[in-house]
Amino acid sequence: MAQDVAVPLEFEEQAIERPSIRRRLFNLARQHPLGVFGVLIVLLLFACGIFANVIAPYDPQALSRRTETLAELGGAITDSDTLIDIRDPGRLSVGNTIALDGEEMTVINIVGSEVTVLRGVRGTRAAAHEAGTALNVSSVDILESPSLAHPFGTDRLGRDVLSRTIFGARISLLIGLASVTFGVTAGTALGVISGYFGRTVDSIIQRPIEVILAFPAVVLLLAIITVIGNEDSAFRVFLRDHTPIPQGSFLGVPFFLDIFIISIGIGIGVAVGTARIVRGAVLSIKENVYIEAARALGASDARIMVRHIFPNVAALVVILASITLPLAILAEAAIDFLGVGVKQPTPSWGADLTGPNQEAALRGDWWPAFFPGLALSLVVLGFNMLGDAFRDISDPRLRGGLGPGGGGGSGGSGGRGGRAGL
Repeated sequence: MAQDVAVPLEFEEQAIERPSIRRRLFNLARQHPLGVFGVLIVLLLFACGIFANVIAPYDPQALSRRTETLAELGGAITDSDTLIDIRDPGRLSVGNTIALDGEEMTVINIVGSEVTVLRGVRGTRAAAHEAGTALNVSSVDILESPSLAHPFGTDRLGRDVLSRTIFGARISLLIGLASVTFGVTAGTALGVISGYFGRTVDSIIQRPIEVILAFPAVVLLLAIITVIGNEDSAFRVFLRDHTPIPQGSFLGVPFFLDIFIISIGIGIGVAVGTARIVRGAVLSIKENVYIEAARALGASDARIMVRHIFPNVAALVVILASITLPLAILAEAAIDFLGVGVKQPTPSWGADLTGPNQEAALRGDWWPAFFPGLALSLVVLGFNMLGDAFRDISDPRLRGGLGPGGGGGSGGSGGRGGRAGL
């Protein structure tokens, strides 16, 4: 009787080699070059915001002075002498304020090499000086064009524009992060609750949101900041008296309480828009079968919202945060431009775009307003590029794959489809 004999077949094991993390990141960067540009801009913003004290070459509020030696003392003087001998006083003129080793004196009269001076002016103290001491005069570099000493030039007060632009990144970053964190968190919570429960709860939440959205954005923002930022407003008094938020300088930011109130005002505007978008996503998600299954298994409403609905809108929330953060920075610049934002002399991109800098730009001195405006434009562009790239990567329908040859789907048609969806 014949017996069947099982003959083992030899299979050649083919191990699928997974690309390394470095290779995958390289492929990802090659597929999204604009996203890489956005990452670099965002990293530069964070570096300037966090390490402004180290990066900035000058104090952003200090006047840039130029010191020049005009002459020398011909003989020693005491602290009471008002008639002094000067070697080669030809470069001096009546009215000059000169400095000798920390003491300042004003020239009253010049007769040959003998100069009559008023001692100890501008709060300095008269002192004795030896022969040969240099007489210096200092002047403020007002509206100096870009140079090696001041790559972005100086403004109308002689302040370094590069240093003010770098420190302005700290203000913009702080307001952007604080307002987006508050607005996106509150808006996501309201949107999830409104979309999940619907009916009466939805109406209670959405009707006030619709009223707020009916106002133009700038008008709404001005109204909110004017109300809550008033010196006698209940909100400001509560923050000042019952919270540890400092009123003065904190983290190198002057008028920290004012900055915080501006962030809350912008965050309210972010919250209403976020709640509206998240609600629309939740309305479709809650109709899925797994939501019904979780409800049938006895899961509470809170558990369903936290464990099943929120994870499915998390990518959308991150995208909204990346989109609204540059909008929050622009909003801060807009209210600064209108004169109700950050107080002077705090360095701020919006404040440096208006007022005397704007007038100087119209006269041809373009650099005090140009470079803060350029920084603002680059940051907004960088965040938009980063948000587009993240959207394409996080959406399985757009990203294709990250392995070899798997990135074709995230190119032109995928990106266009994602933008149309938003």
